[in-house]
Amino acid sequence: MTSNFIDYVKINLKSGNGGRGFTHFRREKFVDKGGPDGGDGGRGGHIILKGNKQLWTLIHLKYQKHIKAGHGVTGAKSKSSGKQGEDIIIEVPLGTIARNAETNEKIAEIIEDGQEIIVLNGGMGGLGNHHFKTSTNQAPEYSQPGMPGLEIWCVLELKLLADVGLVGFPNAGKSTLLSTISAAKPEIGDYPFTTLVPNLGVVQYRDFQSFVMADIPGIIEGASEGKGLGTRFLRHIERNSNLLFLIDGSAENPLKEYKTLIKELEKFNPELLDKNRILGISKIDLLTEAQKKKIEKKIPEGLPYVFFSSKTQQGLLELKDVIWHNLNEQ
Repeated sequence: MTSNFIDYVKINLKSGNGGRGFTHFRREKFVDKGGPDGGDGGRGGHIILKGNKQLWTLIHLKYQKHIKAGHGVTGAKSKSSGKQGEDIIIEVPLGTIARNAETNEKIAEIIEDGQEIIVLNGGMGGLGNHHFKTSTNQAPEYSQPGMPGLEIWCVLELKLLADVGLVGFPNAGKSTLLSTISAAKPEIGDYPFTTLVPNLGVVQYRDFQSFVMADIPGIIEGASEGKGLGTRFLRHIERNSNLLFLIDGSAENPLKEYKTLIKELEKFNPELLDKNRILGISKIDLLTEAQKKKIEKKIPEGLPYVFFSSKTQQGLLELKDVIWHNLNEQ
């Protein structure tokens, strides 16, 4: 299966060269040689990133390896400036970060719809010869060349923007939960790693309010060291203000799963543990009251938790309430 979700591309960007300044002298009747009136060259085109909330993947850039802006035009007579080179605007999903591929330096970060950031400035146009007229040189034969554009290999990396990130082992029921409480339609199967790409869903809440939930592909022990699907999708969790840890209530040791998830996130990025956490214990329809109480005794003090079942929809409204409270308590 070829996925349409692309969250990493490497492209060559080149801004436009500035146009050359013009060397020209005014021509008038009865004047053999008028003063200098050569115009300035036009600025080279910029390379610009622009946020577009309608996009959720970088797939439209996957096969564009080279992107070039237009060159500025040479100045003209009568002090006329040359036309600017055409700017190139690259539309990207919200949550996109641009880095210099060689230095890994962050160049830009797009987090708002319509936000524009110049990644590469176009070269400045050269000055025309009228700028160089002096008392001792009334007829300068000199004008400036335009400045060359810039060129880099750039990495665009997408980190999904969502209010809540679902964190859990493969087959914990994350995709089922997302499909039950939102309009998202992730692929669901009764085997590990069904979710091979992150899925976003808008969850409707009371009084026509809503929040965005992201289903991140399942973590396994050792993910921070590259096992399983590795850290490829862990970066998407970095942008979620709340993390919903989903554990299978019918597992042999549900709380051990939670501790393992915490350990993997800490190895990947300790700052992730500063986020609001909620514990969701799924598949309550498979548990007895005694089993629930046994799990409850082991839940860390102060950690909000909800027992629920996506199959029977038991506890889902309570889960939404806890998430909403966590989102708004700050």
